[in-house]
Amino acid sequence: MKAVIYEGENRMRVADQKEPSLAGPKDAVLRVTTSAICGSDLHMYEGRTALPAGHTVGHEIMGIIERVGAAVTSIKPGDRVVLPFNIACGYCYNCHRGFTNMCLTMNEHGPHAAYGYAGMGPYGGGQAEYVLVPNADFNCLKLPGKPFDEWEDDFILLADVFPTGFYGTELAQVGPGKSVAIFGAGPVGLMAALSSLIKGAAEIYVVDFVAERLQKAKELGATPINASHGDPVQQIFAWRAKHAALRERLRPGEEKLKGVECVIDAVGYQARDDKDYAREKPTQVLDNMVRLVNPAGHLGIVGVYLAPDPGARTDQAKQGVFALPMAELFDKSVTVGMGQCPVKLYNEYLRDLIIMGRVKPSKIVSHRIKIDEVPAAYEKFDQRVDGYTKVLIRFEGARAAA
Repeated sequence: MKAVIYEGENRMRVADQKEPSLAGPKDAVLRVTTSAICGSDLHMYEGRTALPAGHTVGHEIMGIIERVGAAVTSIKPGDRVVLPFNIACGYCYNCHRGFTNMCLTMNEHGPHAAYGYAGMGPYGGGQAEYVLVPNADFNCLKLPGKPFDEWEDDFILLADVFPTGFYGTELAQVGPGKSVAIFGAGPVGLMAALSSLIKGAAEIYVVDFVAERLQKAKELGATPINASHGDPVQQIFAWRAKHAALRERLRPGEEKLKGVECVIDAVGYQARDDKDYAREKPTQVLDNMVRLVNPAGHLGIVGVYLAPDPGARTDQAKQGVFALPMAELFDKSVTVGMGQCPVKLYNEYLRDLIIMGRVKPSKIVSHRIKIDEVPAAYEKFDQRVDGYTKVLIRFEGARAAA
């Protein structure tokens, strides 16, 4: 089978690999119809992780079940499914409580596992024609329809970015009438904006410096804030201050609430310095969030923070250690939530919103490519050029076999 493998810093290659076989009675083999390149894949592509050369990448995966182990009961060959990027057992203490992002059994080196990702266990990725699915009954989400139908581009986003964006709104406690700011207009940030709309937020600001991404945010109904035009926090303060109705509704003392109630980090440790976008500043988004959030507000951090990071500029940053304005957080009585999304908590409900036509997350998809085009797509996606926002990999050979 064809698969995308990591070869080293800034090098992905399409290679012939052995098709996976069942490793146990609870497993399944999936014939992939669509996979996707995720922004977090770029951490590995840039050599910022310890992913070994030759490893198959890709954790956003959907397709048709090819075969199943003898103990699989609820999924059968021919079923259409999407896989949460979290690989979970379903029976450990954390899985029982819904924290499938922190499964205790599927990765001997840490409390989490995923397809094709550094530090997340030995599992092969899904930027390939076939992928092995551990614990298939638990880890497959069944889908209606047929391969490459009108839902294909929507359903693939259930593997990661749509639930992760929604999780950001959960962590930030977004609700009806609330004000929200999202740092990052990549796929997760855009899905956080869509999720804020689903939840009834009144104000939604999305901060980025890539014009094409900000245009996508505007199309979703958010207010775009271009960080290359100046301090994004001050821009949001100014926008809210100029809004007559927002200003006129205030009672004495409430003018102190210049910012927003809910702030989401969809960027992570490779944030850019607001004053010089050629430079990284890992704490830039975190610093901005603390300045922007109102007293008694909420922060949700779903942007990735990793250690060790061989590409960081300081010894502390290489270990994921950063200086943060803790006194201001304490003074404001801010709540902070963070971490990988437990996809299974949300994917069934988000799937049904798609089925019933309530949401169309595929509006953010910018490119659909074949597997042989993947190495070039990584390069362009990494450079944020040519409108590369969300890239899907189509396995057209699966159409004939379906």
